[in-house]
Amino acid sequence: MALKDPKSGNNTECHYWDYTFHWTNLHSSADDLKPLIYSCDSLADECVERLNKIPSDDDADTRPFTRDLYGLLKSHAGEDPKLNELWSEINTVPEWVDWDQIQRAQDTFFRYGLPILNVLNFESLLGGMGAMRVVETLSRTGGFGAKVVRRRLLETLQHILQVNNSMEGMKPGGDGHISCVRVRLLHSSVRKRILSLVDQSPEYYDVNKYGTPVNDLDCIGTINTFCSSVVWMGLPRQGIYLSQQETEDYIALWRLVACYMGTPTDPFESTVRARTMMESLLVSEIDPTETGKVLAKNIIIGLENTAPSFASKGFMEAMSRLLNGDNLADELDIPRPNLYYRVLIWGYCFWVMTVSYIVPKIYFLDRIMISLRRKRFYKLILDEKTGLGEESRFEFKYVPTLTRTTRLGQRRSTKFERHGLESLAHLGLLGAFTVMATLSMGFVLAARMVPSQLFMIGA
Repeated sequence: MALKDPKSGNNTECHYWDYTFHWTNLHSSADDLKPLIYSCDSLADECVERLNKIPSDDDADTRPFTRDLYGLLKSHAGEDPKLNELWSEINTVPEWVDWDQIQRAQDTFFRYGLPILNVLNFESLLGGMGAMRVVETLSRTGGFGAKVVRRRLLETLQHILQVNNSMEGMKPGGDGHISCVRVRLLHSSVRKRILSLVDQSPEYYDVNKYGTPVNDLDCIGTINTFCSSVVWMGLPRQGIYLSQQETEDYIALWRLVACYMGTPTDPFESTVRARTMMESLLVSEIDPTETGKVLAKNIIIGLENTAPSFASKGFMEAMSRLLNGDNLADELDIPRPNLYYRVLIWGYCFWVMTVSYIVPKIYFLDRIMISLRRKRFYKLILDEKTGLGEESRFEFKYVPTLTRTTRLGQRRSTKFERHGLESLAHLGLLGAFTVMATLSMGFVLAARMVPSQLFMIGA
């Protein structure tokens, strides 16, 4: 997907997956990044092994893979040097953290809430299925089967909302902080499980080819899709451009998330490094496979006409093409939308651009909308009927086995339930038509007035 080879010299123009950039000495080639696919969060691995050996009186914790590892870590940190090392690490705030900046970043998330959530669903997650090595791990967990993928995505959304909920929540002991640590321990559990299966059957997963499961590069890529890809790809493709301050704040927040999750933070120490890492990953990591196609299609099948978006298959496919570009969408076998959905997506973009550029200009309205979205989004994912029902503890539910793999799901027979995301697209079209009609009428009236004025002056 490159029109020019990024290795052919400094400042070479590259075109990857409908994104154009200049390759510089700050970028990293595939060879530069390769060592990262064999390194991982070894401290968490050692601690998970120790935690799994600790007896528990909790009935729920007696079932395999459902133990509250964070709770055990908190309770037993003082009893083991390794556990104490991890506990100290996750409860030490880096000196580069500016809490006012973290709060501003969280406000940025909710200021552009809807377009960011669409990026996370249809670019970060669905488009992420183009990452050849990552999907080899995901397919073995079973968490992206068509019947369970929606819950899996809601759990990811819970984590993202907890990270963005409040400044206090990202301090040690807060909801966002604990969420990051739980996900870190979950990643370690997945990694150890897959490697244990490799010991039983080496052909189960090719470590030499794909690297260590959930390795450092995978984790950097995950943080990248939640921040850098949002800022420089997903939002601009919806017509929204963050200010330099908003961009710096948003990257800083996810750098802190990376720190808590045991992910290398250097790639996110500045906006320049974050962007060059994103571009480097586009070159080295995106290489769609048949497995990735299956997982991408399962996401759309699992989300069709379901809460909270209640979007049709056609609309989600059109959204996926908008956010990922036609090249990647073609490689993932995402169908091209018909004229109706192309126009609908145009209306959607008009709507979110209008809201995103007008509301922040009115301070009190901006604060009200941020507050409302902060409450509304979390309420939606915890809804008993259409959401998770209760907060997830990010337990190890999707456990890899030697026989488990993810297959293409069957599309369900769904019917229209309620107005959702597409209704905003209709409002956008109505708004655009109203603006165009008003301007046209104004132009006609002005044109009619000019001759009479000239006649009066001549008289």
